[in-house]
Amino acid sequence: MSAFEVVIGIDYSGAQTPTSRLPGLQVFATRPGQPDREKWLSPTRSNNNRPVNWTRSEIADRLLEEARSGRRFLAGIDHCFSFPFSYFERYGLTNWPEFLDDFVRHWPTHLDNVYVDFVRDGLIHRELGGPSPEDRAGGSDEFRITERWTSSAKSVFQFDAQGSVAKSSHAGIPWLEWLRDEAGNRLHFWPFDGWEPRPDKSVVLEIYPSIFRNRYERDHRTADEQDAYAAACWMADMAARGALADYFAPPLTDYERAVADCEGWIFGIR
Repeated sequence: MSAFEVVIGIDYSGAQTPTSRLPGLQVFATRPGQPDREKWLSPTRSNNNRPVNWTRSEIADRLLEEARSGRRFLAGIDHCFSFPFSYFERYGLTNWPEFLDDFVRHWPTHLDNVYVDFVRDGLIHRELGGPSPEDRAGGSDEFRITERWTSSAKSVFQFDAQGSVAKSSHAGIPWLEWLRDEAGNRLHFWPFDGWEPRPDKSVVLEIYPSIFRNRYERDHRTADEQDAYAAACWMADMAARGALADYFAPPLTDYERAVADCEGWIFGIR
């Protein structure tokens, strides 16, 4: 579990469009057992050659590039990878790949110039046709098991609230399917592809930086930078201590694990 060449923390944002440059998108990387923490910058530069903010599409491209590079990485992304089991039951979904296909049909937030709010308001449905997002909704009182095991995680259906992950999740989930399609068998999406990743695959998982944020000095970083930094640092620290295996195997009952096979799990919650 410690044989990752690089560990990546990604703080996510669901604002605006997939090609919008957002200060809420931040990426930090480090190596287990090494003190250096590198802020990864967007590959694009401004007209005067200055760094610019990431876009969601660029982050997906960078993860695909890493997957194709051959070096094994562990990447934690700060948004939900799936929805509560009540959602699966309500819409007749039986597994995560099926959920991804169904979600993207109703919430095509990976398309250029598409805001999450455009889909929520029905604008995309009216202009492009296809399934209505109203057919795939939920209530703010619906939680995954992993969220109930925390003191502060919010429902993926709770929009427009401080600390909400709803918008970032609805914007980010289509890019997970895109990565699965493009990277083939190079990536292991935890825990959906199995609770114990194979040693020859890079791992992409959901993380909740608020858990680790205060363990690391902020040192003039913005709040979004700190979340990406803390996520990368914590995962690298656990790898260096030989403790990652414990977090890949949270103490769940057989029923809880079967539900989490669909709902997913926040890495670090035990």
